[in-house]
Amino acid sequence: MTSPYQNLEERAFWRASVGRDDDAALAQLWSPKLALDRATPLMTAGSCFAQHLHRALLRGGWAVLQGEDMSTHLPNRLCRRYGYNLFSARYGNVYTARQFRQLADHALSDGPPPTLIWERDNRYFDALRPAVEPEGLETPEQVRQARAEHMRALREVLEQAACIVLTLGLTECWIDRETGLALPTAPGTIAGRHDPDRVFLHNFTHAEVIEDLRATRDLLRAHGLQARFLLTVSPVPLVATASGGHVGPASCYSKSVLRAACGELCMNDGDFDYFPAYEIIATAIAGGPYFDEHGRQPTEKGVQLVLKAFGLALGDDAGAPLQEASPPLSSIASDEETICEEILLEAFRK
Repeated sequence: MTSPYQNLEERAFWRASVGRDDDAALAQLWSPKLALDRATPLMTAGSCFAQHLHRALLRGGWAVLQGEDMSTHLPNRLCRRYGYNLFSARYGNVYTARQFRQLADHALSDGPPPTLIWERDNRYFDALRPAVEPEGLETPEQVRQARAEHMRALREVLEQAACIVLTLGLTECWIDRETGLALPTAPGTIAGRHDPDRVFLHNFTHAEVIEDLRATRDLLRAHGLQARFLLTVSPVPLVATASGGHVGPASCYSKSVLRAACGELCMNDGDFDYFPAYEIIATAIAGGPYFDEHGRQPTEKGVQLVLKAFGLALGDDAGAPLQEASPPLSSIASDEETICEEILLEAFRK
């Protein structure tokens, strides 16, 4: 009697392959569909975990595109504070597939980009990336000008990218009723004012996530761009849910929907691949989970294993362990450093 499991590779069996973080096991975690090497122009975008991927890929020697690069003008701490060099452009965290779809649409449009402006303490914020200017700008016109400049820089990145490494983080999203725009955060969290008549919560479904990702691909093709997608799912749980339920099941729903959507696209669409960063950090697949003491942010070892598995699967020695630790996402400058950096930033802007 024969079994369909008799001649399968070692990685098909839990006991033989799960829980190991040696090179042979890591190399088996992913069978790339896309032809990538360290010279392939990569664009990074997504939720906060995409910041870890962006830094790790850069330090590993991969060709990560960097629009709006300020690394030669500002110290790293100030770049992080003002949203520079965290991703391939200064769009801040992009949590949902809908956000990325509208971001690409706005960047590739020939018309002026839509601008939604929030206010706080007589300062003005771009509602589609409110965290990149922590103190806001002086006038609404400055917000509009900054957004137009950002869109031009983003378009250049999209035109250069051969592969978009997109990290999906959430399904919960606040939608502006008047414009239909998907927001990165609820008004009132960073700036603006929460008004139930103006915004509503939407929890995207599996079908909607797939539709948004395919629509983004179709949009690129319509503009003659051939970038393909390497999808990942952020292992970072929701910090809070507005669904009315417990944050634990709500987080599990988001990650499950996103992972299932990525899986279906990877199986059925040649323009999409899936890399198991979520599984490396959040499950026992590579000896994890790899979370800090608060159970949310990935440890440095976990991030290193993600990049190592990425490189090994592609037959590239850039998957070797990293030596320099990534700065924590919550790094806060001392008062003296902050004052010096503010002076430097103001001098640069002038």
